[in-house]
Amino acid sequence: MTIQEQYELLEKTVRGYNPAADFAQIHAAFAFADKAHAGQKRKSGEPYIIHPLAVAQIVAEELKLDSESIEAALLHDVIEDTPATHEDVSKLFSPTIADLVEGVSKLTRIQYATKEDEQMENLRKMLIAMSKDIRVILIKISDRLHNMRTMEYQSPAKQKQKSLETMEIYAPISHRLGMQRIKWELEDLSLKYLDPIGYEEIVSKLGVKQKEYDAFMQRTQIQIDDRLNELGIQHIVYGRMKHPYSIYRKMFNQNKNLDEIFDLFAFRVVVENVGDCYNVLGVIHDIYKPILGRFKDYIGTPKPNGYQSLHTTVMGTDGIPFEVQIRTRQMHEIAEYGVAAHWKYKQNGQGAGTEGRYEWVRRLLENQEGADAEDYIHSLKVDMFADEVFVFTPNGDVQNLPAGATPIDFAYAIHSAVGNRMVGAKVNNRIVTLDHILKNGDIVEIMTSKSAKGPSRDWMKIAKSSEARSKIRQWFKKERKEENIANGRAAFEAELKHCGISMREVISQENLPGLLKKVAYASLDDMYAAIGYGGFSAQKAVSRMHGELQRIAKQHQQEKQLLEAAEAKPSEEPRPAAPKKIKSEQGIIVEGLDNCLVKFSKCCTPVPGDEIVGFITRGYGVSVHRADCPNASPEKRMAPGQEGRWLKVSWGTDTNDSYPTSLEVVCKDRANLLLDISAALSTTNTFVLGVNTRSTEDGFALCRLEIRIRDGQQLRAVMNKLNQISGVLKVTRPAG
Repeated sequence: MTIQEQYELLEKTVRGYNPAADFAQIHAAFAFADKAHAGQKRKSGEPYIIHPLAVAQIVAEELKLDSESIEAALLHDVIEDTPATHEDVSKLFSPTIADLVEGVSKLTRIQYATKEDEQMENLRKMLIAMSKDIRVILIKISDRLHNMRTMEYQSPAKQKQKSLETMEIYAPISHRLGMQRIKWELEDLSLKYLDPIGYEEIVSKLGVKQKEYDAFMQRTQIQIDDRLNELGIQHIVYGRMKHPYSIYRKMFNQNKNLDEIFDLFAFRVVVENVGDCYNVLGVIHDIYKPILGRFKDYIGTPKPNGYQSLHTTVMGTDGIPFEVQIRTRQMHEIAEYGVAAHWKYKQNGQGAGTEGRYEWVRRLLENQEGADAEDYIHSLKVDMFADEVFVFTPNGDVQNLPAGATPIDFAYAIHSAVGNRMVGAKVNNRIVTLDHILKNGDIVEIMTSKSAKGPSRDWMKIAKSSEARSKIRQWFKKERKEENIANGRAAFEAELKHCGISMREVISQENLPGLLKKVAYASLDDMYAAIGYGGFSAQKAVSRMHGELQRIAKQHQQEKQLLEAAEAKPSEEPRPAAPKKIKSEQGIIVEGLDNCLVKFSKCCTPVPGDEIVGFITRGYGVSVHRADCPNASPEKRMAPGQEGRWLKVSWGTDTNDSYPTSLEVVCKDRANLLLDISAALSTTNTFVLGVNTRSTEDGFALCRLEIRIRDGQQLRAVMNKLNQISGVLKVTRPAG
């Protein structure tokens, strides 16, 4: 296939699922990448552009992502491997695409003291990129998938290194994102190079028995199909064999040969709704004999990556066991494509970009705080890359823990106080040791005592989850808190003295809250304790406080100038002076002062075109209100202590691109009302920050819109458009 034919196939694939994509920009990205990579060759001898095209094809065919993702996939190596820069890509395409390309580019090579340090830093960067925009990792996984598909051209050492990295990092991340098809292929390709003999043995044995296996799967599929058709249940059923790596892992873990693998075959039944899932389960258990202890309900208890299905293992009429997975169409999409299945398309094919902000990504980033490289890598491999076990409290509540978890992990998952007071544990009503490995479906009861001495340091070695290890660490920090506080205070005061800052400035009632916020501690004692046990450094604390103290001093100076300007009364008419160019701040000119800190009040959210007044706040510059805001009423302005704090402000010529404001819409409740409001906002090119709606018992709906607009003219256009919607009674701007 020629390069042009490969590009035409890409366009055809994108048109198949997203006809509204920006094909002019996609072609421009292809042309730019082709020119940038001109003369470069891959190890196979092919022109380099073949690789970005193949990655874009995976992004389109496997993940069905938006136009921006396709463009970023085509451009993903230009910043790193060609003279093109982030700025070039940003100007020619968009800042978003430039950020995606930079995120996907290989991580910077830095010399680290240990392999763990390097791995930790690379993983940390990858997780941060994921938490900002999930498309970065989706494109990066596609990049790795194509590299693995063409790994035969690399040296044996490189093949093993890349395969191990894929197995340890990329396949588990694909699993965590729910992208099962890609995960399976990455695992199979890695196994091919990590254990070529084992891989070849499985593939050849499967090949020998292919006809026999195909006949069994066809017979079973017809049996299930016929019974469900008789009952009138709409469905799709199909069978598949376990993929080579899955078989290899079972053979290795359980020391079995291929004929002894318990569930070599799996059948999927995809139905219309959740009720049908449970109906089909009953039918399957009626046709075949269920194998006890092999049923899992991931619909009632979904996996953390959103995976939902019913799993049951049954004995077929031929005496061969097999697994049946039952799910709805939507569950099937999520099971196959994971996070990519959540991707929403706007009318022009651009993704919304917020689906990737997963709690587990943030949790993994938080767990690195205070942990050394070795411990962080351990927590990653356990929390993120291991399978989960689901266990129950005696009340029937489900706890999700990493595989290999112990009663210690369970106790701390419930509450740190339960873990700290634990003296023993029961599993399925039998007393067990604290290093007992929990299994799916176990009922775990923790025995506690108020006189318990607390966790032992050995628990750190037994606990599998980083949450338990972190809470045990916290307990030891707390036990030695007094000693830590004393040491931390001494180090902090020594650093203050070194920087010429007095303790009086720090503990001043006016300064202290802002300084504590800057170092992110609730009290000075908490900060001293952190410095004492090494979780925070005295240098870092003083450096952050020094910057805040300088800002406060500058603010006091500005406030003084503002009050002086407000109080100054000219004794005679001022003479006309030469026009002076006044510099505005955020589009606001403050009478009598340049470069003043300005903030917009949240009670009335003024925008250009509104009549406005300014209020001198204590420590935060000038707060700008709409003149009709109840908080800026004549009574408020004349209140005791307020007279000198109000001053004239006006809009400058250099206003911001947009300002946040709020609208309240009162309407008669009806179907598709929110759809019509969304369409009105879309046609006026209004950026929406948030929508909050509620229905009243008397048939009305109240809708609050948080939007960004350029000026009063655009705001009036938006309000007019909303007023034209059927059922809308009133559109107002809230104030006060």
